[in-house]
Amino acid sequence: QVQLVESGGGLVHAGGSLRLSCVASGFALELYPIGWFRQAPGKEREVVSCISSQDGTLYYADSVKGRFHISRDNMKNTVYLEMYSLKPEDTAVYSCATDCAWSDDLTAGQGTQVTVAS
Repeated sequence: QVQLVESGGGLVHAGGSLRLSCVASGFALELYPIGWFRQAPGKEREVVSCISSQDGTLYYADSVKGRFHISRDNMKNTVYLEMYSLKPEDTAVYSCATDCAWSDDLTAGQGTQVTVAS
């Protein structure tokens, strides 16, 4: 079964840190660009970060540059999103998917809730 499963979300205070994991099963994660997306209540989904499959090119949204770090561990078939200096506006459901631009036909996980309290 082809699937992605996110974990690592939770409740933290502003300034705190979390590490999200995106674990793939049924396919090799390294063959795909992997994007981290987030969606807050009442807002559109946005891409937060992405890592390419070819040369490891990294992308970060301006709102998270310098605070978030994306990486992949091909041996563990996992992509990580390390989040530092979290802000209340980072509160959202974070999902990973097999591209850097969202579409409904992507393989994507169910998401993990990140809540940052002020």
